[in-house]
Amino acid sequence: MSDMTLAPRRRPLWRLFIMPVLLLIAAAAWSVFWFYAASQAEVTADAWRAREAKSGRVYDCAKRSVAGFPFRLEVRCDGASVSLQSQTAEQAATQAAITAKLGEILVVAQVYDPKLLIAEFTAPATISERGQPPSMVVNWSKARSSVVGLPAVPQRISLVFDDASIDRINGPVQAPLARAKHIELHGRFVEGSPVDHPVIETVLQIAAGSVQGLHPLLAEPFDAEVRTMLSGLKDFSPKPWPVRFREIQAAGGHVEIVQSRVQQGDLIAVAAGPLGLGADGRLDGELQMTVAGIEKVIPALGIEKMLDEGVPQATLDRVAPGVKTQDVNNLLGALDRAIPGLGKVVKQNANVGVAAGINALGKETVLEGKKARAFPLRFVDGAVFLGPLKVGQIPPLF
Repeated sequence: MSDMTLAPRRRPLWRLFIMPVLLLIAAAAWSVFWFYAASQAEVTADAWRAREAKSGRVYDCAKRSVAGFPFRLEVRCDGASVSLQSQTAEQAATQAAITAKLGEILVVAQVYDPKLLIAEFTAPATISERGQPPSMVVNWSKARSSVVGLPAVPQRISLVFDDASIDRINGPVQAPLARAKHIELHGRFVEGSPVDHPVIETVLQIAAGSVQGLHPLLAEPFDAEVRTMLSGLKDFSPKPWPVRFREIQAAGGHVEIVQSRVQQGDLIAVAAGPLGLGADGRLDGELQMTVAGIEKVIPALGIEKMLDEGVPQATLDRVAPGVKTQDVNNLLGALDRAIPGLGKVVKQNANVGVAAGINALGKETVLEGKKARAFPLRFVDGAVFLGPLKVGQIPPLF
């Protein structure tokens, strides 16, 4: 029997094309899915804009585009604008429509996680009333946000700004209003649901912030961190803030300052407590406050200036009931006549006396290793009282 050589069997050629064909089919399917998701993104954006417009918040784009293929969805809005419009004839008579315009908004979502949206905003933004030139300009070096939960109602929102500034515009002149090196605002639902009595937690962080023109204490740079819990909402459907505040007041809701800390130079202050709203929309409540270095801020309260200009009777009624403004002015004049310059010395040392009075109100304690005083910070019909002194006034919220 002779040896026989067997020829190798040929493999079918079609097997070589299985993997490329499968990859081609997968790529085609993914492309169809991406373009479908891109079209749905525009549909969802239009539905969201329509829902917001019913609440008086009108969002618009001069040009909108969708990109990011194959793994991301990028919705770019050029010439973005947001208009806050009145909802009723009564509101229209008392409130002007406000419009904010900015260069570009870029919203990014991963195709595999469409409920997480990341947005970036291009500065500057201008703010104006209807038919009027811009009254404010807002700038930043970097601004971004993240939203979890869309296209349903968001479950968690974060906003971050670096090197933020707000300037007033008066013709060709810009005047600084507020500055901050870094700002973060975080919010999330902790109880209930977006449609059934939600309780919302917020955290605000400000680094090197300052505000001009409101109060001398706010003009110097400060760092702040405030954590709050807001209750009393019926739901979280879009609605104007005055309507929302009325809803909170009617339900007996409040803002709980869970924790707050403010530092300005040697001054450190922490506070916690509930704040509610009266029937007229003004803040009422009391915060338990602990302050280290309070003597550093007493001069900024303007006690000496108040004496120079004459003590308002309303202030005396709070601080020293029964004492008249004319009596104080006569006393200072009599001191100057008896010993020239004595009245001035009394005025210049008024801050020392006020500091001693405030120290006497609270109890001595220690805050972050420093001597401190603990006392209540009261809000009465929107007025802010530090001990017996009115140090600020907050306008009604509705």
